[in-house]
Amino acid sequence: MKGKVRSVCIILFLLYLLGGCGEKNEGISWVLECEYLSEPLGVEVGSTVRLSWSLPDVEGIGDDSLYIFLSENQEAVEKREASCLYKKLSPLSVMVACEGVRLQPGITYYWSVGTEKMVSGIASFTTAFLLDGALWISDGKDIHDKSSAIYRKKVTVRQALEHAYFVVASAGLHEVSINDLKVGNHCLDPMFTRFDKRVLSVTHDVTSTLHEGENELCVQLGNGWYNHQSVAVWNYDKASWRRRPCFCGKLILEYKNGEREEIRTDESWISSVSPVIFNSIYTAEHYDACMERDTLDFGSVVAVASPTEQIRSQMVNPIRITDTLHCVALNKLNDSLYVYSFPRNIAGITRLSVNGEKGVVLRLKHGELLYSDGRVNTENIDYHYRPMDNSDPFQVDIVTLSGEDDIFQPKFNYKGFQYVEVSASSPIYMDKESLVALEMHSDVPIRGRWDSSSDILNRLWRATNSSYLANLFGYPTDCPQREKNGWTGDSHLAMEVGLYNFDVITIYEKWMDDFIDEQRSDGTLPAIIPTSGWGCDWGNGVDWTSAIELIPWMIYRYYGDDTLLRRMYIPMKLHLDAITKVSKNCLVDWGLGDWIPVKSESNVELVVSIYYYVDACILSRSAKLLGLEEDAKYYGNLSAKIKHAINTKYLNPLKGIYSDGTQTELAMPLYWGIVPDTLRHKVAEQLNRCVMADDYHLDVGVHGCKTVLGALSDNGFIDTAYKVATQTTYPSWGHWMVKGATTLHENWKTDVIIDNSLNHIMFGEVGAWLYKSLAGIRLDSVENGFKKTSLRPYFPNDMSHMTVSYKTPYGELKIYWEKIGGEILYNLHVPAAMTVVLYAPDFNVKELGGGDYVFRWNL
Repeated sequence: MKGKVRSVCIILFLLYLLGGCGEKNEGISWVLECEYLSEPLGVEVGSTVRLSWSLPDVEGIGDDSLYIFLSENQEAVEKREASCLYKKLSPLSVMVACEGVRLQPGITYYWSVGTEKMVSGIASFTTAFLLDGALWISDGKDIHDKSSAIYRKKVTVRQALEHAYFVVASAGLHEVSINDLKVGNHCLDPMFTRFDKRVLSVTHDVTSTLHEGENELCVQLGNGWYNHQSVAVWNYDKASWRRRPCFCGKLILEYKNGEREEIRTDESWISSVSPVIFNSIYTAEHYDACMERDTLDFGSVVAVASPTEQIRSQMVNPIRITDTLHCVALNKLNDSLYVYSFPRNIAGITRLSVNGEKGVVLRLKHGELLYSDGRVNTENIDYHYRPMDNSDPFQVDIVTLSGEDDIFQPKFNYKGFQYVEVSASSPIYMDKESLVALEMHSDVPIRGRWDSSSDILNRLWRATNSSYLANLFGYPTDCPQREKNGWTGDSHLAMEVGLYNFDVITIYEKWMDDFIDEQRSDGTLPAIIPTSGWGCDWGNGVDWTSAIELIPWMIYRYYGDDTLLRRMYIPMKLHLDAITKVSKNCLVDWGLGDWIPVKSESNVELVVSIYYYVDACILSRSAKLLGLEEDAKYYGNLSAKIKHAINTKYLNPLKGIYSDGTQTELAMPLYWGIVPDTLRHKVAEQLNRCVMADDYHLDVGVHGCKTVLGALSDNGFIDTAYKVATQTTYPSWGHWMVKGATTLHENWKTDVIIDNSLNHIMFGEVGAWLYKSLAGIRLDSVENGFKKTSLRPYFPNDMSHMTVSYKTPYGELKIYWEKIGGEILYNLHVPAAMTVVLYAPDFNVKELGGGDYVFRWNL
């Protein structure tokens, strides 16, 4: 099929249309995506490709069937050429899996969607190029060599180009440049995987970077997590996959005259060291600017074995620099010591611009705290670091100046920080502009916005989002400084923060592939994923590893796409069956329990067994969805047995409490549906009394934090939940805010220094609660993907207005309300493709179709 232009559309779903039908409507927005990415490169042909779109918000969009057109020929799609095959999608469809369509590698496909009355614009995607014939190459050095190698190849472009692509797979990080210009704006490619199981390739469009004649193609490699030279308790330096970084690649030149040329990695490439003389994604980067001016000696490369048999295309939102932060305060302690303060705590790097004497060494120490003397304190985040010597200080970039204008920006590292201490080996002049902070994270689109008259809740919303993004680097992490680990529990606890605020499906789908790679033959999982092997015998109870059930289920519920759920069903089943084998009388006592509580310790077996129940429920529902009736029955019965066991052992029906009646022990059974219907109100009353006894303060760890606001709000005590959420004294979220936090912390106490990250997401459920309970935006109990949505708005006495928007596949839901006089003026925009069930404060229930609505209710 290569090189062959077809006159009719390759069939995805094809329609015979009379000429003139389906004219494109200017100003009508259809947001088209392939694999949830905009015009992606490298779409794998061995899987069923998904095309999705956001329906335009126009009247009548749900009246007509939808049609999809797909072709290698853009003109064929534009003209909606007829075909002998015909199939249509039901009205209000928002995604289709291209089953039965045989896509070919290395081809750009064009597609559109529409009805007979309106048609989208044209979108495209390019399928993955095969790396056949390309050798994996390295420079022949061992794992202890600290230099970052550069690989070069002279390439001649013989004539005018139509398209050019460079595909590169690397074990370790890579940065591509052509003619000394960086290609693209990605950072830290490729994403972290278990390298002996799966390595990711990245496809770059280099058409505009190449020119006719001779070009120089350059690939620089960094260690990443592949060759981890820094030593910490997580043992990445002992990973079984550890080798010197290597890569393979292919440059594809498609000329305007139809000719095609491919240039592969082989032993004709040359390599040299680079000015990056040390790099660790965990600690920092060291750079010798003098080497930028030196003539580098290039040597030969060596062919090496592929690190894995499985090379997959990286189909995730890339990591990018998303913001530049300028110094808000510069403290010059002496002529060679400066401390920079930035407006907020971020994940990212700094860019240094300075001119000093040749050979002067600068040390840039990044941290979240300051000592009383004004210097940077990293005691809260270097606790688990185990350096072998003083050559690799934690979060300290080391720069040797060239004597000219030097600019240094790390390529293969990121840090968590708000303050940077710059110390120089000799006096040097620096000002506020000498150092800027560059915020980095997986660049995921925004889905939700939330704002109100409450300053503390607005700050909490921003802080929660900041912590969520600071812990999104191709996989969800716990913190961006001390660990950078993919803790399973932290991530499932904070998942709804992401789902309400960002379009994060590609990150979670990639991470679930990591789960498959890490799952043992007995079904068990480690506590952190990916892992060097650490966490297989600590912290990996079902209260953490339930991420393997919760995440695919929540993706299905929020997106209405069951692809991930189908792919993960067997791994989910293996995991739950492994838990069942170690359970005793349908209860489980292995797990961390309610991690980092304020003061009250909750029963570990109760906490962990509730997750065992939740997982069994998810397996039963998933099996039913997939048509596996025997599994559905088995896991349904298992969930009933677990529920009965929990209630038999821990529920005191006379008192209406579980176990000792801590906030967590009451909130979790309510939130997760353990409490018998006849006792729900009684248990909820006890939870309310418990919270009131704590003067409307939190007394929970991570699992209680996930459930306490929802348990109160959903059972008639939302006023209490609101008081807890807006509390500003210890222990509370607001206490962090009034103490100056711009991110969420790991510990409720603000005076804990040792081993206490100030940028942690595990306590982030409040960010989702703002949407679920204050704005009242809830998933329908039956419909998935917000096609039908319930609204139960809450109007706090001390709040004068609220503005909320949430983008769904069916359009953007918008809410604005304000109190005027003795009334609430409630403005609601329902997108044309959505149905909303509004539970009004006057106890009326209204089912609303698309349109703009204004309601007035008495206070």
